[in-house]
Amino acid sequence: MPSVPNPVRLLIVGIGLALSRVGLLDRERAVRTADLAWPRVVTGIARMSKNAVDVAMVGIASGTVAITGVGFAGPFWGLAFALGGGIAGGTIALVSQRFGADAIESLGLAVRSSALLTVVATLPVTALFWLFPTELISLLSSNAEAIDLGAKYLRIVGLGVPFAGLNLIGSRVLVGSDDAYTAMVLRASGAIVNIVVNAALIFGLGMGVEGAALGTVLSNIVVTSAFVIGLSRGTLPGIGAFPVTIDPFGPFVDFATLRDLVEIGLPVMGRNLVWTVAEFPMLAILDSFGPDVVAAFVIARRIWGIMNTPGWGFGLASSSLVGQALGKNDETLAEAYGNEVIRFAVATYLVSAVLVALFARPIVLGFVNDPSDPAVPIAVDLVYVACFAVVLQGVSGGSAGPLDASGDTRWTFGSQFVGMFLGSIPLAYIGSVTSLGLVGLYLAFVAETSIPAALNYYRFRTGPWKAVSRNYRPEATADD
Repeated sequence: MPSVPNPVRLLIVGIGLALSRVGLLDRERAVRTADLAWPRVVTGIARMSKNAVDVAMVGIASGTVAITGVGFAGPFWGLAFALGGGIAGGTIALVSQRFGADAIESLGLAVRSSALLTVVATLPVTALFWLFPTELISLLSSNAEAIDLGAKYLRIVGLGVPFAGLNLIGSRVLVGSDDAYTAMVLRASGAIVNIVVNAALIFGLGMGVEGAALGTVLSNIVVTSAFVIGLSRGTLPGIGAFPVTIDPFGPFVDFATLRDLVEIGLPVMGRNLVWTVAEFPMLAILDSFGPDVVAAFVIARRIWGIMNTPGWGFGLASSSLVGQALGKNDETLAEAYGNEVIRFAVATYLVSAVLVALFARPIVLGFVNDPSDPAVPIAVDLVYVACFAVVLQGVSGGSAGPLDASGDTRWTFGSQFVGMFLGSIPLAYIGSVTSLGLVGLYLAFVAETSIPAALNYYRFRTGPWKAVSRNYRPEATADD
């Protein structure tokens, strides 16, 4: 792993070493976890910051109604990550176990099958967004201006859905092969390209929300091309060697591999869809509060996304390290990694939450051009609540990592479904129709993370995921 003078790396490594000094982590495992986690956290910060900057640029250029329009289009765009992320969940489980067992040929087959499934699953979504953007946004709001802006954004950004899904596959291949750094460089670079292109299109050419959408599409195409070239050749100019080389002309269809990808990936896809689908009723409920609350919620969720980036790193680090241990049939080491990543993640989330809470109002003001905008105080309060709720996400995501690595993904889907549809959504609705008001929305934030945290941790501690993993492990190699 290259030595990079990155403040995120220094912070995460520092937290890990501090925890190891007090006996909460094994020092060697802490360093290895940090080495895999920090690049993914940087990637998350870059991508979530890109999303936040998109909203800020649109808000400054076109006002809070444009933020509302983009916010209504957000969950539709999230379908790309729900579909692609579901398949990628199967990818990292298969890749990490095959990488750990040195079964490179079947690893390549898993990657090609994942890419095929992603394209097949996402192309219909692109067609839907292109043909019916206004009708889709109209499902969430009756605000004509917000519908118009949201539809313009959705129609164009839908062209990037297949590429966004393939980017997730490429990233999981590298992380599952013990190389989170290269994945970070590619995806974070894509986020930077996105910001630069958006600035040129939104402010330079005056394209507004359409410029934001087009910038997203172009950046995803660039990153997908980099993954394809790098994985096919085993190296990428300016980046260096990749940990694995995938023959792009090998077989794409193997029914056993496709079955494993679907069995593991469908629950992950369902879990991701819970987040995405839940945004539809949530935004419809928020619409009844008024446009200021919708804009405040969109702003708070973008900030939440940045705070939640430790989970990107620790969840994938856990999936990779636990999966590799399971591939070597070392269940004791797999459980040790799982336990320690949960502690590591919670400590890091605490640091993130404290930093954001201290600067909540200045951060919110970066999204609007008028400090007296009525959405500002609402957004600030939502950010404070998010700072509390996001710490529980460390438990939820950290516990989900071993379950994902083992193939025990139905449980994490169920926990997220219960948290969102039996906890978060009902509480928000109660707030919208009773005197509870915005307090219901605050409670919804907490329910969204506390319920999955309790359920996922229970599943991890009781241990059935180990037995589940035996159904997906590769055959032992000669070295075993």
